[in-house]
Amino acid sequence: MLYHILAVGDVVGEPGLKHLERHLRPLKKLKAIDFTVVNGENASGVGLTPEQAWRIYDAGADAVTLGNHTFGKMQIRDMLEETPWLLRPANYTGRAPGRGCEIFDLGAVRVRVMNLIGRCDLDWKANDPFTTADRLLKQGEADFTLVDFHAEATSEKLALGYYLDGRVSAIWGTHTHVPTADERVYPKGTGYLTDLGMTGPIESVLGIEPWQSVESFLGGLPGRYKPAVGPCKLQGAVFTLDSDTGLCTAVERVDIR
Repeated sequence: MLYHILAVGDVVGEPGLKHLERHLRPLKKLKAIDFTVVNGENASGVGLTPEQAWRIYDAGADAVTLGNHTFGKMQIRDMLEETPWLLRPANYTGRAPGRGCEIFDLGAVRVRVMNLIGRCDLDWKANDPFTTADRLLKQGEADFTLVDFHAEATSEKLALGYYLDGRVSAIWGTHTHVPTADERVYPKGTGYLTDLGMTGPIESVLGIEPWQSVESFLGGLPGRYKPAVGPCKLQGAVFTLDSDTGLCTAVERVDIR
């Protein structure tokens, strides 16, 4: 039997969150989605609050993943400990609250969601994402395994894709907010996309006001970053998975404006 998994790129600010609330459920209906993972680490620009996490969940997410801005809003700490569907990178050290991997029971199938963070030019304090994935794959039983790899370097994302090929159902990258055009199924059956893109303002630099980014590169004082205003986009990908093999048969990018 085929299952359709939707992965949604980083939700940026209140404009991105409102766009998600308007469009996620219609998109799920259109694509006959069985399970949805949304990266929410930029819902507050830097981090997210418990209220924003619940808004993402209520909008239609089955799991909410995070990244390097997990603790941008420290009030999320208790929710990370108490909420199974809210995941921070699993390769954070044991000193960090929360969990980075969870198995969701859909009745006919069980879905493992794993959240990892890259170390190359992003978080050198994190444990090795490759060996962390090895360890987590030995814990519990699941028909499908989905990996949100929140990383900066495309080389690190591609390498982890090859490393996990045939052992996970799908792996996608988040963090850079720019969608890549390399959706594919790896040789051993793992669905892959280097970056999903973002859910946020179209006329922006990674979701923030363009002039602030320009001023920063000119060496000026841009001030505290603000989410841009105006029309938004929801970017991500649909992975078609086969329950007989636990692997991927197709990957389709989505961009809803």
